[in-house]
Amino acid sequence: MSNKRIKYFLYARKSSESEDRQIASIPSQIEELKRLSEENDLQIISILKEEKSAKAPGRPVFNKMVEDINNGLADGIICWKLDRLARNPVDGGTINWMLQQNIIKHIQTYQRGYYPQDNTLMMSLEFGMANQFVLDLSENTKRGLRNKAEQGWIPHKPPIGYLTNKYNLPDKPPIYKDEEKFYIVKKLWEILLNERCSLDSLYETANELRLNTESNRIIQRSTFYELFRNPFYYGSFKWKGELYPGKHEPMITKEDFELAQSIIDGRVRPVKRNHVFLYTNLIRCADCGASITAERKVKHQKNGNIHKYTYYHCTKRVDLKCKQKPVSEEELEKQIFSILERIEIPDSFHQWAIKYLKEEHKKEQTDRDEIIDSYQKSLKRCVSKIDNLLNMRLNEELSVHEYIVKKEELLNEKRKYEELISDSSKRVETWLDRAESLFSFAETAKKRFENGSFETKRQILSSLGSNLFLEDKKLMISADNNLAILKSLAPEVRELHSRLEPIKSQSSQEVWEQTYAQDEKVGRWLDLNHRSLGPQPSALTRPGLDKYHL
Repeated sequence: MSNKRIKYFLYARKSSESEDRQIASIPSQIEELKRLSEENDLQIISILKEEKSAKAPGRPVFNKMVEDINNGLADGIICWKLDRLARNPVDGGTINWMLQQNIIKHIQTYQRGYYPQDNTLMMSLEFGMANQFVLDLSENTKRGLRNKAEQGWIPHKPPIGYLTNKYNLPDKPPIYKDEEKFYIVKKLWEILLNERCSLDSLYETANELRLNTESNRIIQRSTFYELFRNPFYYGSFKWKGELYPGKHEPMITKEDFELAQSIIDGRVRPVKRNHVFLYTNLIRCADCGASITAERKVKHQKNGNIHKYTYYHCTKRVDLKCKQKPVSEEELEKQIFSILERIEIPDSFHQWAIKYLKEEHKKEQTDRDEIIDSYQKSLKRCVSKIDNLLNMRLNEELSVHEYIVKKEELLNEKRKYEELISDSSKRVETWLDRAESLFSFAETAKKRFENGSFETKRQILSSLGSNLFLEDKKLMISADNNLAILKSLAPEVRELHSRLEPIKSQSSQEVWEQTYAQDEKVGRWLDLNHRSLGPQPSALTRPGLDKYHL
């Protein structure tokens, strides 16, 4: 049949939804279809582009095209595949009927042509397959989300303070802390629980702390209020009206969450605080897990002297019979000071260690570059496989199901290599910075704590570890991994200094560096641990903490 008198609309469509992830882009469709029309001498009177899902009726560009064809402006359609025209039975039936009635005289796809005199079974089958694909995709998506919720992971975007592991990084769970916002939100929870303030005043505080959205915009007041009703922060989440236990790291306890609800609802009156205590909201009771609070006691002696003491003890919100005894602030600070003493290192060692690590960094640079180059080659091969896969599908060497399964495998592989390249590059850039922060903290923390302000002391204590507990009047700390590594070296370095200081009291940095390099224990320790000093993310990047914090 001659197509020279037929006037064609070139219709290109792609949806941003998951149903069209493997479909060629609109510019690619147009380019290929224009080449096809030139080869077959097809007259295109207009090119129509639409970015909208076809799983339901209501596409404006498609509806206008149908109207124009009914009005005689054109009588043919060129498209990539029939599923670009319709994935629902209403639109599919419209196109099928118009072709049967000779209103549409020809539909040309990349693979074949359709004419009024053709058997309608083939077209009906293809439209039916397109519609069934959408139905199956929807059901599979729902099933996948349900399974994800049952496994303990929220199926949608988590609230502010958390991030989704979009690229399936092997060293991160599906939901993990946002290092930029987690500690700001946690601070807001602490203010709410301690000051029992209104959400209005807390909202102003959040703006002062610059807690913005992911797009760096100010959070809407109504959205901010909803955060403090969200059970996600104590370790659960709601989905489809049901409450699921989550596997993500909670920000607060369930008891604190329930107290916060009482404060928000006005069932608990605001507390007017006469004293602000140094270490509240940082430490928990080792027995029951409740927060450690503080109280001030005043003793009047017969000679007229007055002594003031601060004691820290369990709030007993979790267990009223908790038997943990209180500890004085003076004793608590002695323990913190003792911990900081054990990790202290001299300035001369700090400088030498960084110099040593920089040299090791240069030696390993070539190996890292080769690894990144290998990942890039693998990524290029993966992209080539994806391109070849499309050609195999177009040549009908693969079924729709085989194509989708294989395409998903290759896309996952592609994302993996992209993340490996990105992660390797970032590690190279941040490795020395983190090591520098670690040694700086170890060198200066004791002095800064001894002479520091209220906030400085709190920050140093929080930097010592993520879990702080009080047990039998003793402070128990789950130390940062890097800090624990350094703790094993610091005594050796101090002992070396103690042994040689009388001789080298006036020694230069160069002489000390020679001493460190010649010491067998120090050299062996640094060789064993230099790769661990920095590559893992830590609280170094917490907002509000300076460069010395881990």
